[in-house]
Amino acid sequence: MGNAVEVNSQTWQQEVMQSSTPVMVDFWAAWCGPCKMIAPTIEELAEEYQGKMKVCKLNTDENPEIASQHQIMGIPSLLFFKEGKVIDKIVGAASKKQFKEKIDAVLTT
Repeated sequence: MGNAVEVNSQTWQQEVMQSSTPVMVDFWAAWCGPCKMIAPTIEELAEEYQGKMKVCKLNTDENPEIASQHQIMGIPSLLFFKEGKVIDKIVGAASKKQFKEKIDAVLTT
């Protein structure tokens, strides 16, 4: 694990809901092929946006209650939080360019 922060039900409130910076959360699972496919991109984004946006990863198998709270139906799902509220999301694997466009939009709102 590089710059992306691994979150779970114990750290969710502090890391995501109470974050002073916008947060992108990658909902993933170990058995999910597309999740593994985008993992290196998520790490690169965590590094590129360090200080501007916090990037977190949540294993849906280990934290099903948080996944169901946010109606995660398919993974990978990436939710964007600002001041504890979901303001945008991407469902499914996307290109780095698509992720960056979404992040930049979130950062300018």
